[in-house]
Amino acid sequence: MSRSPLASDPARSRGREFGHAQSETRGPRSAFQRDRDRIIHSIAFRRLKSKTQVFVAPDGDHYRTRLTHSLEVAQIGRVIARALGLDEDLTEALCLAHDIGHPPFGHAGEKALHEAAMRNGGFDHNAQTLRTLMRLECPYPLHDGLNLSWEVLEGLAKHNGPVIAPHPALAELDADFSLDLPQWSSLEAQVAAVADDIAYDNHDIDDGLRAGFLALDDLLTIDWVAGQWREVEARFPAAPRERLLRELVRNQIGVMVNDVIAHTQSMTRDMGASDDVRAAEIMSAGFSPSMHEQERGLKAFMYERLYYHEQQVEAAEKARDVISRLFAAYDQDPELMGGPWTRNLPSEEPWRTRHIVDYIAGMTDRFALEQCRRIYGKAPDGLSSV
Repeated sequence: MSRSPLASDPARSRGREFGHAQSETRGPRSAFQRDRDRIIHSIAFRRLKSKTQVFVAPDGDHYRTRLTHSLEVAQIGRVIARALGLDEDLTEALCLAHDIGHPPFGHAGEKALHEAAMRNGGFDHNAQTLRTLMRLECPYPLHDGLNLSWEVLEGLAKHNGPVIAPHPALAELDADFSLDLPQWSSLEAQVAAVADDIAYDNHDIDDGLRAGFLALDDLLTIDWVAGQWREVEARFPAAPRERLLRELVRNQIGVMVNDVIAHTQSMTRDMGASDDVRAAEIMSAGFSPSMHEQERGLKAFMYERLYYHEQQVEAAEKARDVISRLFAAYDQDPELMGGPWTRNLPSEEPWRTRHIVDYIAGMTDRFALEQCRRIYGKAPDGLSSV
C-alpha cells in the first residue's frame, strides 16, 4: 500500500516539548518509531500487565489485562493503518499508550479516585495518560516525561475527539505544550480510537464467554451476531462449539475492520492533506452508520449482561472501597506513601491532591491490595470477579 497524503509524516513532526538533539538519535528510527519504543520501555507500560481490563483482579491466567488489551488494539490499529496508507508506527504508539492513565481496578478504581479528588477537579484517565507520559515517567537526565512527539501527545489527548472543556490536569499540560485541543486529531489517532472499540467489543465477548458471564444463546438475540454465527456454522459444520466461538470473535473483528477501512476511504476521498482531517467538521475514520448502530447495540448488550453483571458490580464496590481507603490514608498521613512520594508532596492544592492521585493511579491491582492490607490490616475478601 502506498503512503497516503493524509498520513502523518515523522520527518515533518511538530517536534517535542523539550526539543531533541540530532546527536542523541539512537539507530535508524523515525520520530514515531522512537515514540513507540519509549512507550514500550516505560515502567508505566509494564504496569499494565497487572491492571484490570474487564474483570476486577482476575485470578485466571487467560483473562485479558490492560497490557494484553493494548497489544491487541495495536495489532488491529496497524492493520487498518496499513490498508489506508497511514503511518503505522504512530498508530501503534497511540494504541499501546492509550490506557496508561488507567488506575487499578479499571472503571471502578477511576470512579473512586474521581470522587476522592472531586474538590480539586476529580480524576480523568485520559488526562492521567498525558500526565504520566509528560511529567511522571522520568528516565531522562535533563527533563521530565518521555518527551514524545507532538503528534503522539495530540492523539492521546483527543482520544474521543476534540476537547472543549479539558480536565484541569490536561489544561495545565496544554498550556505548557499546546496540543490544539479544539481540533480533530490525526487520522492515525482516529484509527487508534476505533481499533480500541473493535478490540474490547469482541475480546470482552471472548472473556465473558470463558468466565460464564455470557451465554451464546443470549448473544444470538443480537441479530448481527446471530448472522455472523450462522455464517461460521455454515463454514465449519463439524467443528466443536468452543472453536466456533473463537472463530465468531475473529470473524466479527474482520467484518468491523473492513467496514472501518471502506468507510474511512469514503469519508476522506476528497481530502488532500493531513491538515484537512484536523479541520473537518466530523470524525473522518470510524464505522459506517449501519455498523455504528450494530456496534451500539452490542455495547448495550455487554453493559447489561457483562459489565453490570451481579458479580462484577459486587467486585467493583469492593475495589472502590480499596481505592477510597487508600486515598483517605495518604491524605491524612502522607508518610504512608514513603520515599520520594512523601518527600516530594506539594503543600498547596490542587497539586497536593493530584500528587496523591498520581501515586494511586500508578498502582497495579496487586500493589493496591498489598497497600490496603499494610495500612488497614486487611483487604476485602473475594475481590476478584472471576
